[in-house]
Amino acid sequence: MSPLVLLAALVLIGWMLVDAFETILLPRRVPARYRVSRFALRWLWGAWAEVGRRIVHRARRENFLSFYALLAVPGLLVLWAGGLVVAFAMLHWADGSHLSGMPGTAGFAADLYMSGTTFFTLGLGDLHPTSTIARLITVTEAGTGFGFLALVLAYVPVLYQAFSRREARITILDEWAGSPPSAAVLLRRCFESRDPGVLTPLLKDWEVASAEILESHLSYPILCFFRSQHDNQSWLASMVAILDTCVLVIAGVEGVDPFQARLTFAIGRHALVDLSQALRLRPGPAGRHRLTSQELGELRAWLTGSGARLTEGPEADAKLAELRDLYAPYAQELSRLLLMPLAPWLPPPKARYNWQTTAWARTARDDEH
Repeated sequence: MSPLVLLAALVLIGWMLVDAFETILLPRRVPARYRVSRFALRWLWGAWAEVGRRIVHRARRENFLSFYALLAVPGLLVLWAGGLVVAFAMLHWADGSHLSGMPGTAGFAADLYMSGTTFFTLGLGDLHPTSTIARLITVTEAGTGFGFLALVLAYVPVLYQAFSRREARITILDEWAGSPPSAAVLLRRCFESRDPGVLTPLLKDWEVASAEILESHLSYPILCFFRSQHDNQSWLASMVAILDTCVLVIAGVEGVDPFQARLTFAIGRHALVDLSQALRLRPGPAGRHRLTSQELGELRAWLTGSGARLTEGPEADAKLAELRDLYAPYAQELSRLLLMPLAPWLPPPKARYNWQTTAWARTARDDEH
């Protein structure tokens, strides 16, 4: 029995440490399939999202879903720490539980207690190892626990900084693209300035923002599940609104240079595709999310009122459909998994900017839905 327990303990220690190392320290996408963090987070989110789908009231549903990431991060740390404590206790047990100090204490319960106090560096001293191997296990666990706690202290601030940078971009986009964000509102605001060139710096900023989201969310996939401060905003809706704007400009908007739009579209599409792959999502069939002739006509008519004229004709329509097929299937699957609505092409009826609302007005509006 002892050799089997020893082997199981070593495998568990290696599994926990490798998973924690890849999640916290390794700044790249990790292709490993059998990661305890990936399994735990996806299983927990599946159950959490199923409950969220049953909440009809939008504000309450978003509030419930927002707690997932807050609980998942400490839950993952508890899972790693718990696995290591149990694994080191198994090592003591495999060695024969050479511990003394507390009368009447024996068996795996004592090994588990000894492992827990050692891992968290409590140093109580009521139990102590009596064999050379037991002392070696204790010292090794103490060093592991100290290093693990140091990693945890570094992990949480990194998540917060990445989340904070992302949310700052999303909040700024509210005054440009509305709440929820839409490509039509963004273009209209640019033409209201009587200088369509103001769109280029904004798209340049979102080229950088998309690259940051790509890098940070691939390294720390839990960030995908962090929800924005307002229930009518999300990182996914904001990226889709920017991509929608890019495809309109590339297909043809009079007076707007499409060069920056092509660059921003490339990195934004890259981010959605890679994040879908990291979350193991397969895109749906192309063509399902194209604008109908009627919807495209309404979009053109709505923009014409602000002076923004879209290029018309079969060639422009085909270009628009072709570009949208490059990212819409991935965005739709991310929306389905994360329960984040995608950006509409036109603003919803009676839509208001977040800065125009108050907590009391927002509550009254939500009660109507």
